[in-house]
Amino acid sequence: MRLFPIIMALFVTVLLVSNTVAVKITHIGPFYFDGATILFPIAYIFGDILTEVYGYKRSRIVVWTGFAACAIMSFVYWLVGILPSADDWSGQSAYMSILGQTPRIVAASLAAYWCGEFVNAFILAKMKIATGGRHLWSRTIGSTLAGQGVDTVIFVLIAFTGVIPGNLLLYMILSNYVFKTAFEVLATPLTYAAVGYVKKTESIDTFDRDTNFNPFRVSFRDISGT
Repeated sequence: MRLFPIIMALFVTVLLVSNTVAVKITHIGPFYFDGATILFPIAYIFGDILTEVYGYKRSRIVVWTGFAACAIMSFVYWLVGILPSADDWSGQSAYMSILGQTPRIVAASLAAYWCGEFVNAFILAKMKIATGGRHLWSRTIGSTLAGQGVDTVIFVLIAFTGVIPGNLLLYMILSNYVFKTAFEVLATPLTYAAVGYVKKTESIDTFDRDTNFNPFRVSFRDISGT
């Protein structure tokens, strides 16, 4: 599996960057969303490729790897933030406003990511069996509609309830969801091309007919398929 570690690395990279830029709230046209919205859908495309080609068991390893990476990143940001600042350094307030990880944001991010990615992988794997491997577009879009819905609702509710008005909270959920799912639909040709290339290069096309879908049943032997 020559491409598997590369795809996993790209997936985790996108995930870490997304969680870093999520602190900025932006308003473009009718959309009101956090900064991660423009990048996080790419993580779902990588997730689709991983599950479609390598199967749920290997995708489960990647999801947990991303979860651990985000937790470590948040801890390091917090730890560095509480260290005493040098007397001649004036960037402490800027650091804390951008990278100062609050327990609430960390909890929202980790919970939303974990639930959304596992929902996405589970639905895609089950739909692949149901469709006999045909109609890839139905799996990538269908799994994203569910996964992104779970992810968006959990993150926004945990992170911003009580921080922004209720009507704006709902608008943020809808804006995030519409933007992310529209991104996935528009990226379908790219996903098709990427999946086709990876399947051909790796000579792998996994069907999870006998897979245990318990998200906590993790073994690194799953990477080798043994």
